[in-house]
Amino acid sequence: MTSLSQQARHEQIVELVSAKGFVSIDDLASHFDVTPQTMRRDINTLATENRLRRFHGGASAAPSTQNTEYTKRKHLQSPEKARIAQRVAEHIPDHASLFINIGTTNEAIAKALLNHTGLKIITNNLHVASIVSGKEDFDVIMAGGKVRSRDGGIIGEATMDFVKQFRVDYGIIGISGIDEDGSLLDFDYQEVRVSQAIIANSREVILAADHTKFSRQAMIRLGDFNDINTLVTDKEPDELFSTLLSESEVETLIADDDD
Repeated sequence: MTSLSQQARHEQIVELVSAKGFVSIDDLASHFDVTPQTMRRDINTLATENRLRRFHGGASAAPSTQNTEYTKRKHLQSPEKARIAQRVAEHIPDHASLFINIGTTNEAIAKALLNHTGLKIITNNLHVASIVSGKEDFDVIMAGGKVRSRDGGIIGEATMDFVKQFRVDYGIIGISGIDEDGSLLDFDYQEVRVSQAIIANSREVILAADHTKFSRQAMIRLGDFNDINTLVTDKEPDELFSTLLSESEVETLIADDDD
């Protein structure tokens, strides 16, 4: 890594941070075999160019109005998503009713739930519906609305109205980013409105989010930690987020490698 030019290193830093959402200065310095001081200078330069965002201890992807392509997201953090999905499945009892919304982590959760019996599942995700609809003892209800071609998500006013007809045991939601003040962030206004309807009509709200979502930026605010009951993630959040979660009385379940 020491043979890389500064320009080439900058390009690779941006690619790495964009893929992971947030990377610490120490991890970046180790990856590129440079000192933390050099990495801080690199991050400051890239932040000035608006190519990423500088945070205490690391860097996150630059502010954006568009999410990573679905095909790329589907493969990012796949092992972590699988562990999170298994941990969520362990939290859901048989014969429960639940919403499952849009997101690749939620699709992994749908697969992990196939060993359950008697679930009643309402979803606005075509991929989730395809996964769970083959289970004869599941009742699967598909939300109506506009189908988003890029990822099979169903959104819009009709979807919101549909969701509001139900009151379920668990609402399982995903998120694109979590700001340092605990705000839950996403990229699509219509998707956010549907997620808010799911939150309002669930007895327990479960947020499934891998560690890269912390300090990742997105444009639209969905809510904050006070809107969820349970967070399932793959790494213990840092002190800042742990404090916010504790203050909001959110139960945090960690799906680590030992699970």
